[in-house]
Amino acid sequence: MNRPFGEEGVPPGKARFVLVPVPYERTTTYRRGTAGGPAALLAAGTQVELYDEETGTKPLDAGVAVLPPISSQGMPDELADDLRKVVRPHVAAGRVVGCLGGEHSISLGPIQAAARVRKGIGILHVDAHPDLRDEYEGTRFGHGCVMRRVLEEKGVAKLVQVGLRAVSSDDDAVIRGDRRVRPFYAYDLAHREPAEWIGAVLAELPGRIYVSFDVDGLDPSVVPGTGTPEPGGLSWWGALALLRAALAQKELVGFDIVELLPVPHSQVSDFAAAKLLFKMLAYAVARK
Repeated sequence: MNRPFGEEGVPPGKARFVLVPVPYERTTTYRRGTAGGPAALLAAGTQVELYDEETGTKPLDAGVAVLPPISSQGMPDELADDLRKVVRPHVAAGRVVGCLGGEHSISLGPIQAAARVRKGIGILHVDAHPDLRDEYEGTRFGHGCVMRRVLEEKGVAKLVQVGLRAVSSDDDAVIRGDRRVRPFYAYDLAHREPAEWIGAVLAELPGRIYVSFDVDGLDPSVVPGTGTPEPGGLSWWGALALLRAALAQKELVGFDIVELLPVPHSQVSDFAAAKLLFKMLAYAVARK
């Protein structure tokens, strides 16, 4: 058995990466269970090989600290306040903070922290959904509104959304009306090789980025364990090609992996999410 992420007890002050489990779901509207996502991902991480043959790196050797889980009984805006206070000092110290959800509403606080410390960042948002509603089911801070709230941050220069294939008319109005938003729709990407569209994605992003990765951005054949498994998502290799290119060319300020919903008697989705985390760390370490 491999050691899991952060098991060696690396103190945050000596770590390059700080992971924050956020077992929160308050505004989930379909299948529930994403609160179990962080624990399932970290448990699956004990089985991930610690050498990455693609980059020739051992990313955990760079130092990975895992903080105690952070959650809230309140609404997502209250959780955002808590996460912003936790994440901001680490970003200011130059560490890369990765938050593990939980529903997608958990992304707001970490993005706010990153945008206020490293102004002018771009958000690389992989998702089936734009999450640009102004309000959804009685709250302006739920999972369907998180990127609308992100756009209210002055330190966010661009929102580039990849893999979209479940778009509401409210989402579409924002996409058409805000020049900071650049969508890449799944129906278009499906007919193109990754090499054809990844360059276009990166051209839209500034030099510093935050990656918000909703696992439903991947096709359900890769990650069936998510709240809304929309068909027609990114392939595993397409997603990795995007991440490798992005993290080679851009400075990673922070990231999150959200919406993992553990499935009883199956670890397929848990392991895919753990491997996704490992690959992101490897690509960040490999960047010179």
